[in-house]
Amino acid sequence: MEMGFRILVNTYQERMYWHIRRMVYSHEDADDVLQNAFIKVYRSIGKFKGDSKLYTWLYRIATNEAITLLNKRKKTASSSIDAEDLNLSNHLKADDYFDGNEAEILLQNALASLPDKQRQVFTLRYYDEMTYKEMSEVLETSIGALKASYHHAVKKIEDFVKSKS
Repeated sequence: MEMGFRILVNTYQERMYWHIRRMVYSHEDADDVLQNAFIKVYRSIGKFKGDSKLYTWLYRIATNEAITLLNKRKKTASSSIDAEDLNLSNHLKADDYFDGNEAEILLQNALASLPDKQRQVFTLRYYDEMTYKEMSEVLETSIGALKASYHHAVKKIEDFVKSKS
């Protein structure tokens, strides 16, 4: 069991980290969420039935853990979410683990302006290159709804980028 879990962690750790990181933005939060996700995976690996692919099951756990952190932050935030989003580019530029250029910062700011569900769908499709079927398993949402969310997200990102140029 221990060796198998180590192999699982080594295989999926980096992909899951970046998936989480795109949701929570900071390296420290991503590390915390990733650790919590792997603890949940370890405790519930015996319950994995194989109805879905292993990585979609892992992504669902990681996504839920990231959403839990974001929801806690929203409840305890003393400043408005908009102020946090506007500060995102400064936060990313100061982050030693972020190596993106101005275009990536603009994209991240556009993503931060999206509703949570649209941001998740866009991230899974664009960065993780998941199919709609895989996203449906991770987010437990219909394929039709995911396609609509992705379409709306792309349109909003395009509008955001045009408004900043």
